[in-house]
Amino acid sequence: MAPFQAAAARPRVRARLWIAIFLGLVFLVLAGALGVGRWLIVEDPLGKADAVVILSGRMPMRAREAAALYREGWAPQVWVTRPAGPGAELGAMGIPYVGEAFYSQRVLIHLGVPADAIRVLEPDCANTAAEVDAVSQALERERGSSVILVTTKAHTRRVRALWRKRAIPGMRCIVRAVRDDPYDGAHWWRSSSDALDVVREVLGLANAWAGLPLKPAF
Repeated sequence: MAPFQAAAARPRVRARLWIAIFLGLVFLVLAGALGVGRWLIVEDPLGKADAVVILSGRMPMRAREAAALYREGWAPQVWVTRPAGPGAELGAMGIPYVGEAFYSQRVLIHLGVPADAIRVLEPDCANTAAEVDAVSQALERERGSSVILVTTKAHTRRVRALWRKRAIPGMRCIVRAVRDDPYDGAHWWRSSSDALDVVREVLGLANAWAGLPLKPAF
């Protein structure tokens, strides 16, 4: 990018960043009154799909749910996204790093999913937006049309928003929350973990609505 183009782009990026911060603060201030903890939870009716997808995080909870959906016959495959991790840095020190995806596969196999029905997606994903990109691109390569995205309750609304914003047109997702997720959306302020979930998801949604001006740190 030419220097004058970069200089012209910087104010736009800063404006989008301030919009994201402002939206996040507004939601946080009004969180209790608006019941934002419950509002974060959305689900779609279950239906047949080409694959069940485990989004990274909260292992083994999400893997258990994906295994249950597979055993119930909703999809013939389970896909696992691979989060970016410290593998290269640890490898340089001679320390092996297997990563979350490895353990998710082990959980799936332990719960009855055949190894040949499990696929780990590439590339490594730094955030949920990158996971959506990886899943929709894999679905297009497989000439599929739909996936079931498995995540935890508070994360469901952001997953749906990012899919609608970033997925390849024509690809359908069914967002499903882990059934035994202990998150309490009605009383999220009573638990530090639930409160952190609400803050993270509200800010993540604000960032998504503003066009993702905040990028992941590497």
